[in-house]
Amino acid sequence: MKKYVNEKDAAGAIIDIGQRMYQRNLVAANDGNISVRIGKKEILATPSGVSKGFMKKKMLIVTDLDGNVLRGEGRPSSELKMHLRAYKENPQIMSVCHAHPPISTAFGIAGIALDKPILAEAVISLGDVPVLPYAELGSDEIPNIMAPYFTSHNGVILANHGVTTWGSDPYAAYYRLESIEYYAYITMLTEKVIGHSNPLNREQIDALVAMRSKFGIMAGGYPAIPGENDN
Repeated sequence: MKKYVNEKDAAGAIIDIGQRMYQRNLVAANDGNISVRIGKKEILATPSGVSKGFMKKKMLIVTDLDGNVLRGEGRPSSELKMHLRAYKENPQIMSVCHAHPPISTAFGIAGIALDKPILAEAVISLGDVPVLPYAELGSDEIPNIMAPYFTSHNGVILANHGVTTWGSDPYAAYYRLESIEYYAYITMLTEKVIGHSNPLNREQIDALVAMRSKFGIMAGGYPAIPGENDN
């Protein structure tokens, strides 16, 4: 039997995570959205047009899995579609976060995936973070493109848009957002500032991937192996 987050705890987590996003410059203005599954057919979500740093619990809305508002006066974000698709594709997902972290978003604009095995913690928690093709904001194309990754990965970069992560609870989803931005920062430093890195080899990567279950991580991509599949 699935254990959903109760609405009161979910609301508190969304407010806290929204403030963290804003304070850490992972979003600007009214950007970003957060949702938590609170029942078999109910989602608690942030409304459209509200700064994530200044939300109140009374602003949050409850929708069904088709995006119909059940409770609350706000209007759902057009990006709620990607959240709802995540819950439909993978019943283990209980929360989704979407934001625009500057460095990882820049990687998405450049079309560069975060797939280099240079950070042990990133190999365990993320593996690799692909850049998905650009799609019109708020369109059905975005969740369609994302659908295959909801069971195999823990987060993706949307080309020229931002980053979306998911997890078994609100903080698992949010921490993955932080982890992707940190991974992007370390990659930028090694690639563009220092200009050199010593990637992990296949044996080292396999050992790290095998550790995922120890930390309750059930999904995650596999980073690119240095020297393999090079043209």
